[in-house]
Amino acid sequence: MTPELTLQLIDTHAGGDVSRIVTGGIDHLPGDSVRAQMEYLRDDADGLRRLLLEEPYGIPEMSVDLLVPPSDPQAAAGYIIMEVMGYPIYSGSNTICTATAVLESGLVPKQEGEQEFFLESPAGLVNIKAVVKNGVVEAVTCEGLPSYIHTYRASIRVPALGEVTYSVAYSGGFYALVDAQSLGFSLTRHEERELADVAHQIVEALQAERGFSHYTLGDVGPLPFLHFMGPVQQVAQGYYRSRSATYVHPGVICRSTTGTGTSARLALMNYEGLVRPGDRLETVSLRDTGFIGEFSATEQAGDYQIVKNNITGKGYVIARSDIVVNCTDSLVECEGLHHILSSRVAS
Repeated sequence: MTPELTLQLIDTHAGGDVSRIVTGGIDHLPGDSVRAQMEYLRDDADGLRRLLLEEPYGIPEMSVDLLVPPSDPQAAAGYIIMEVMGYPIYSGSNTICTATAVLESGLVPKQEGEQEFFLESPAGLVNIKAVVKNGVVEAVTCEGLPSYIHTYRASIRVPALGEVTYSVAYSGGFYALVDAQSLGFSLTRHEERELADVAHQIVEALQAERGFSHYTLGDVGPLPFLHFMGPVQQVAQGYYRSRSATYVHPGVICRSTTGTGTSARLALMNYEGLVRPGDRLETVSLRDTGFIGEFSATEQAGDYQIVKNNITGKGYVIARSDIVVNCTDSLVECEGLHHILSSRVAS
């Protein structure tokens, strides 16, 4: 008789970013909100994140979204986002993937045409609008977090790069926004490794020089992200397009442009007076996938003009599976897993 620990997964991707949606196998987590459950995982059970993002089960470029009971009665489900850098309170691509998974799994019944429901993220309630055609989820629109420009066109000296001009936006995390052409990049796929290396140097320099504080949340930790911006082209009235690339961790450029990266771009374009409510920006990744951000409104919060926005993309289901956690495997670290993974006895 040997204990077998299993997880039920739906693997999805949006814009190329793979999100593993954990639909079963996890015991009830303590905490009276999704945010509190996230903090429990972060502080007391980080083994789950490491298990699914490291060998032999995963790779750092993936994300994990754990479905949990919501605390808000309006929400159909709660979800906790886990990435290689930790536990972001919000992510556009992960939200699109989670919404796709709850529809395709039947947790939220699909309705032909347009339908609307809520999910609860660690950042709070998220409005979801989905388009279903012939039984297929064709598009998901989710609210981006209110975004704003914290720092505009500052400069920093980076060893081996020289002076680098950057702006900083908050859109669920702090982003350094850097013009790609100023560093000699065209934002093509063959530049991916060099983009990651250069972004890492800039982020390290920023982290060493200064910190950034949110106007209500206070200290949210060191700046983790960098978004390379290509030229903005106007392709129709109120519709813009720009190549983009988002750095999230040493060696990791996201496959997609990311929802929070797109929200950060909208905040910058608003700050520069380039867009108005109702305008849309399509960000295009190194793999030619894209998200569409819509600038919906602004509001003033102290010294900052806050940009409200929505992000639209398409999620795809790529696998449904059980992962068997074998704690006798030398590559598997089970410390801290037994108290959150449901187990059964297999003969």
